[in-house]
Amino acid sequence: MSASTMPRAARPAATARSGGPGFARVVASEWTKLISLRSPWWTAVVTVVVAGLITYLSASASSVDPGFTPASDLTTGLMLAQIGPLVLGVLVGAGEFRTGAFRTTFTLVPRRWPALAAQVLVVTAFALGIGVLTLAASALALLPPAASRDLPLGLTAGDTPGIMLRTVLFVVGLALVGLALGALLRRTVPALITALVLVIFLPVVLMMVGDPGVDAAGMAAPHQVTVPGAIGAFTPGTAAQLMTTSTSHGPMPGTPDIGPVGGTLVLGAWVVLLLVVAAVRLRVRDVR
Repeated sequence: MSASTMPRAARPAATARSGGPGFARVVASEWTKLISLRSPWWTAVVTVVVAGLITYLSASASSVDPGFTPASDLTTGLMLAQIGPLVLGVLVGAGEFRTGAFRTTFTLVPRRWPALAAQVLVVTAFALGIGVLTLAASALALLPPAASRDLPLGLTAGDTPGIMLRTVLFVVGLALVGLALGALLRRTVPALITALVLVIFLPVVLMMVGDPGVDAAGMAAPHQVTVPGAIGAFTPGTAAQLMTTSTSHGPMPGTPDIGPVGGTLVLGAWVVLLLVVAAVRLRVRDVR
């Protein structure tokens, strides 16, 4: 049968096949791959449990303070639980390169970037679920300490609703940082080490170096921005911490006062930057 006599219905199908599967099918495939593995589920469980446990322990210790307010301990569990979203993202971003499955994926999706875009969507959806469950576990962990003082949780007072929203975005943002680093570095261990340094260790070092400390009289020095503090405020780790702090707390020592909204924008910028770099490398560099 010549091309001129080919049925019209067959032509779009042939064209679609020549360009690879549609984006919806790529997303469905990535979602199936994600939920069929045990590691994302274990990561989610550990993240939720650790967040709830640390929040409970912190709130219980704080409950003896006469000025105890339960909602102030809502995000204390994220200090350690933030590792979970990073691990999730790295496993997804570097997983196919570790197993060699990328050869099949990029044969079926020759333009490559749709596969990364699909991973961004499925990781975002999965991390949203983790973020909501983490927030719920942290709120439930506050109930016993609050009940011991006969205090309300106060989750609707002040800027707590905004903190709750940004807590979920915190989990999603760190998962996408891990995904971008995994796709960029293509190896699980180097990507995870890089993620931990950027998000956890580097902010702590810069904060310690940039803290102006006390003056000669032993009094706390007035707030001043230092170079290490200014750099630290724009790292993804410090930005993520700022997202879940109250506006009444003020800036961290030595850092500019960019606030929770500024922290959200900085983390979002890091996510976009790392994903763009990963997409460019995926497009222009060979994969082996």
